[in-house]
Amino acid sequence: MKLDRASGILLHPTSLSSKYGIGDMGPEAYKFIDFLKRSKQRLWQVLPLNPVGYGWSPYQSPSAFAGNHLLLSIDILREEGLLTAEDIGSIPPFPEDMVQFPLVAEFKDRLLRKAFAKFNTGEKSPAYEAFREENAYWLEDFVLFMALRRHFGGLAWNSWKRAIAFREKEAILYYQKNLHEEIAYHCFLQFKFFKQWTDLKRYANAQGIKIIGDLPIFISYDSSDTWANPRLFALDDRGNPVKVAGVPPDYFSETGQLWGNPHYDWAEMEKDDYQWWRKRFEYLLKLADFVRVDHFRGFEAYWEIPAGESTAVNGRWVKGPGEKFFFTIRRYLGELPVIAEDLGVITPEVVELKEKCGFPGMKVLQFLAEEELERESGEEEIVYYTGTHDNDTLLGWYRKKILSQLDSPESGHNEEEKCWEYIELVFCSRAKWAIVPLQDVLCLDNEARMNTPGTVDGNWQWRFREGALTSGLEKRLALLTLKYQRYRER
Repeated sequence: MKLDRASGILLHPTSLSSKYGIGDMGPEAYKFIDFLKRSKQRLWQVLPLNPVGYGWSPYQSPSAFAGNHLLLSIDILREEGLLTAEDIGSIPPFPEDMVQFPLVAEFKDRLLRKAFAKFNTGEKSPAYEAFREENAYWLEDFVLFMALRRHFGGLAWNSWKRAIAFREKEAILYYQKNLHEEIAYHCFLQFKFFKQWTDLKRYANAQGIKIIGDLPIFISYDSSDTWANPRLFALDDRGNPVKVAGVPPDYFSETGQLWGNPHYDWAEMEKDDYQWWRKRFEYLLKLADFVRVDHFRGFEAYWEIPAGESTAVNGRWVKGPGEKFFFTIRRYLGELPVIAEDLGVITPEVVELKEKCGFPGMKVLQFLAEEELERESGEEEIVYYTGTHDNDTLLGWYRKKILSQLDSPESGHNEEEKCWEYIELVFCSRAKWAIVPLQDVLCLDNEARMNTPGTVDGNWQWRFREGALTSGLEKRLALLTLKYQRYRER
């Protein structure tokens, strides 16, 4: 995939400003796209759009396909007549700069069930029926899974009654009949998610903004995909993982990262030409123009940890499906607009796989030594970041790694200007794409960090405050973009 010279912002939709406690796909998302256009940005990168799971992480989702219903816009549902001001009532005093997920989930679930009640009394539109039919291959399992999860009090699927945990036909029919209302509710949520997001993407594309989506390599054990397709995963006869995913000790953690996701049975997946993966790519490319493939190195070789370990230290490298996997996907879907997340332990074999596939990789300013910052690598087909969602903010990093080592607080450095100097280093580089988290453009400290790998609490919560996207910020970003030829009129 060849890249045109451009720049953009990394911001997950949950981080948008909103009076409802969490960013959503409503008016503020459209305003953000307008900000991107006026500031001459052409790319908007998001994290996985799937429902959040353990630790409220979008990388621990109960589905590889479904959308996060917490992103549904209350304002749009009201415009459609599915909610009234009386339905909404008084809005809790949510904090402006963070998502309190338990409170938001409870608040939104109450409103979304009211919207569903109105939707369910009317005649179903052809668009709704078409959505159900076109997405039946994942939707039917997911909506039943979510209904069952509620029915069994939130227990993981391997703790349900054995008959339904192992999908006996009679049990499936029984619960489909008895949980039909809850099943319909989750169908409604997914239909509305798909409609709101595709409308938003259409608007972004009309403004010259392309969406970069995110495809996690692994999925949660407690997911509809694992429950519905156990043969595709490395599970024992009781449905428990035999080996789990993670990464060895690295920059982020001395004991590695124990993600806990079940590994795939790649030999089994190869038998039907990776059909589950083909559908996954195909569906995500309806929601995004480009896809960042998370942990790309895992397709060359992955870190396998025995189930039950408390850290990722005692793992081993196991060969992945390699180029055969991507060439098979490409045979069915054509060229793949993929960005390879090639950070961490990268071997020559990983580089070779990336080059054979023709995927651009990634570079992160925060990982470079001080002497490397000013030295241009010469790489063009690459995406250059000041930081990713797993990094500290640029200001937080500067304070810890640069200010403490090279300068003193009395040295007269303006921290905001220093952040912009680093942003300019990324923009002036030969890298075709330059992407900056919004936290770095706003010059926020480490309290605005999105995620700290190896931890559970306090992640994924950050939101920007109303009024943060000023005309001055817009102008400064636009001037920098034009200065380094990262924008051209369509």
